Amino acid sequence: MKDLFDYVEFGDLKLNSRIVRTGLWESEREKSGNFTPEIYTRYENIAASGVGLIISEVFSLYPRDVFSKYTNTINYNRFVREAKDLTDMVHIYDVPIFAQLGFVQFHKKAEHNVQVDDVTIEDIRKIQTDIIIAAQKFDYAGFDGIQLGLGNYYFLARFINPNFNHRTDRYGGSTLNRLKIVLEIIKVIKQNTKLHINVRLNAFDGTNMGMSLDETIEICRILEKYGVDSLQITRPRSPQFFTQENKEKNPLIEATNEIIKHVDIPVILGGGSNSQNQINDILNTTDIDYISMQRPFVADPSFLVDWQVLGDGVSRCITCNNCYWKKTSTCFIKPCKVETPSLEDDVLDE
Repeated sequence: MKDLFDYVEFGDLKLNSRIVRTGLWESEREKSGNFTPEIYTRYENIAASGVGLIISEVFSLYPRDVFSKYTNTINYNRFVREAKDLTDMVHIYDVPIFAQLGFVQFHKKAEHNVQVDDVTIEDIRKIQTDIIIAAQKFDYAGFDGIQLGLGNYYFLARFINPNFNHRTDRYGGSTLNRLKIVLEIIKVIKQNTKLHINVRLNAFDGTNMGMSLDETIEICRILEKYGVDSLQITRPRSPQFFTQENKEKNPLIEATNEIIKHVDIPVILGGGSNSQNQINDILNTTDIDYISMQRPFVADPSFLVDWQVLGDGVSRCITCNNCYWKKTSTCFIKPCKVETPSLEDDVLDE
């Protein structure tokens, strides 16, 4: 019988539990981009909590991207030094950490938000080069892996999606052609770094002309063939599907379970879980072995400590999504004050 606190293998990595923490926004950074003491403290609390794998908040590839307003970029002089301090600290707790990389918009000179069909071959080479340089920085900084953002509405998610990609060159048309921009990146990263490559991918996008689950399965098989080490399954604008009202109806469980049947690399279920019993039920009624959580770690970076003691823990996150909509790495719901019983109370209870 599987349990979320099992010690497990994740490719070549050893995890202290089946829980993957995925970050999103980094609102506690300095304006210059530098890491603050609050960031180091938060990561240490997460690493010490019993988490299996940490995936960082998004590192924005480009300083002019819309994401750069809400999270860290890699484009400042002390990034590698400060990130190395962060990864060294996380590794003290025997927890691996991946750097999450993504961008939404591609700009060049005076052209703003260039669309997929209008990106030139020269532009594609620039994007690929920038991602490879970022991967080398992550490798130097001691990260165990990189998560490439091919999910949600990131630029590369749109590039590989037939709903957005109508190109007639070798980067458009078939599923394989739309993936070439990524496959060429993966090849170079594999040749030049020791990084585990994880890809965050939409299970489907819900549009008539977009990606279906069948095509996502084909993409997953191609990614595995070309060297991707693991996958995380998500969907566009996923937080709106995980609200207080429908939190028990995670639409990704069935899709993730189906994808697992077609690949031999680890696959992470992304989002939607907030209780220990719920997670263990998913683990023992499906082929899913790893579950990602984001907002519960925003509500309380150390909540897994309590879960290990209680055995039936529930996150204090109420799925209000304010941390998502307001682009912050902090929770807006004040924790309830818990009264600590006195020794006299313990005696009376006995």
